[in-house]
Amino acid sequence: MEIFIDRALGRRIAEPLRQAGAIVHLHDDYFAQGVEDAVWLTEVGRRGWVVLTKDQRIRYRTLEREALRNAGIKAFIFMSGNVPFQVMAEAIAKALPRIEKFALSHKAPFIAGVYKNASVRPIL
Repeated sequence: MEIFIDRALGRRIAEPLRQAGAIVHLHDDYFAQGVEDAVWLTEVGRRGWVVLTKDQRIRYRTLEREALRNAGIKAFIFMSGNVPFQVMAEAIAKALPRIEKFALSHKAPFIAGVYKNASVRPIL
C-alpha cells in the first residue's frame, strides 16, 4: 500500500510513517502548493494511492467529495482535532495495520476516520 500525504499533514508526518513501514508520497513532491484538491485527488486516484489527511472538511465540500468519488479514492482522515504532532504521528503510525486492513477490505471510494486511539472507522 502506498500512502499520499496531503499538504494539510505536511512533510513532518512522513518519517514516522516510513519508520513504521509505509511507502509515502508527499503532496509537495508532485503538486504546487495552491493546486485545487480536485486536481491532486484525480491524479492520486489514477495512481491507486491511499490518501491520508487531517482536513476533516474535505468530506463536506462538494467538488472535493465528487473528485474523491470519481477518482476512486480510499481516504483516511485524522479525526482527533488539534493534538500535538507527536501524538498524531504515533496514533497514525500505530493505526497503519488497521488502515491497510481497512483499505484492502473495503471497495473504493470511501472515507474513513483515524482516531487518536489508533482506531479506524468508516465515515462516508
